[in-house]
Amino acid sequence: MDFSVLPTPRIHFGVGTLSKLPALAAAYGRNLLLVTGRQTLRRSVAALGLLDELSRVGLEIACLEVEREPSPELIDEAVSLGRDKPFDVVVAIGGGSAVDAGKAISAMLLQREQVERFIEGQPGFTPHDGRKVPFIAVPTTSGTGTEATSNAVISRVGPGGYKRSLRHPAFVPNEAVIDPALMTSAPQELTASSGMDAFTQLLEAYLSPFASAYTDAISCSGLERFSRSFELACGNGAGDVAVRADMAYAALMSGIALANAGLGIVHGFASSVGGLFDIPHGTLCATLLAEATRENIRRLRASEGGEPGLRKFATASSILNGATTGNITDDCDRLVELLEEWQKRFAFPRLGEFGVSESDFAEIIAATRSKSNAAPLDAESMRRILMARV
Repeated sequence: MDFSVLPTPRIHFGVGTLSKLPALAAAYGRNLLLVTGRQTLRRSVAALGLLDELSRVGLEIACLEVEREPSPELIDEAVSLGRDKPFDVVVAIGGGSAVDAGKAISAMLLQREQVERFIEGQPGFTPHDGRKVPFIAVPTTSGTGTEATSNAVISRVGPGGYKRSLRHPAFVPNEAVIDPALMTSAPQELTASSGMDAFTQLLEAYLSPFASAYTDAISCSGLERFSRSFELACGNGAGDVAVRADMAYAALMSGIALANAGLGIVHGFASSVGGLFDIPHGTLCATLLAEATRENIRRLRASEGGEPGLRKFATASSILNGATTGNITDDCDRLVELLEEWQKRFAFPRLGEFGVSESDFAEIIAATRSKSNAAPLDAESMRRILMARV
């Protein structure tokens, strides 16, 4: 049994752990760049007074608000601030976009080139040397797991656009402060879409051909917490910190799992479709997952070597449904049925609502990569997935 494990941050998990943030940040120096979502400090009761607490320990704070997934222009502009006043530590508080922005800024503050030079797949790509300003991640949604990964997703949306990663093992946050109390105010739509992102990552990492006993254990642990609390978090348990803790744990496990096992076709589409159309990442995962799961199962059933993958899909189904039928075929079918039920219940929008049409499929498919997918998918398989959700 061979496997390797990437670094993880020092994790502070639990209700009230936000109170540790001022001391954690001050340990790195005096000058702090605080990156937040547009509504982060206004929406969360748990975050009230945080700026005062940071100032009280002697930190000088510069603030940057992030409204959407970070663009290269946003990162370069933020980095220019650090050239005038060097920062000792970057703290990002918010959803995946804010944390990715903070991660990328911390990675670029010690560089002279623009960020696009270091983005994977871009012309003239140069590997990053790993130097960064210390970074602390404080997620307020349960979705991307970026608080535990070594990459930051950078997007330029539109014709010729892209959605790719700035990556280095050193970019894993130095500290991750995960306080479920920060997540109780997230609205249902955001809770559902970010939760489906975390679930997709757990499922795709579990089914990846690069999975190991280590990542399987992490993925299944996350799936168990997700199955226990996803529907509650989207309903009358939204204000329950225990429910939110389950979802935060699932997202954290999804980040660790994906960093070590990779992701599948849904995230392949998240990169290609997400570069061309302005679709929130969690929404894209939510709308494609049921059909992608159906297609993966279909392809595994048609493959001579597909039984191990089918067993894993059946295991995931039994975790989510609370029991196994004792039949792999039936359990796989029940998984697809549950995903379709969520799709209807939470009204995940179709791709067409964001301007995607059948005429875009060829460009999307040509740009989609899924080497870590559960089964090899050809262009026709990808087309079926897209057609079902356009």
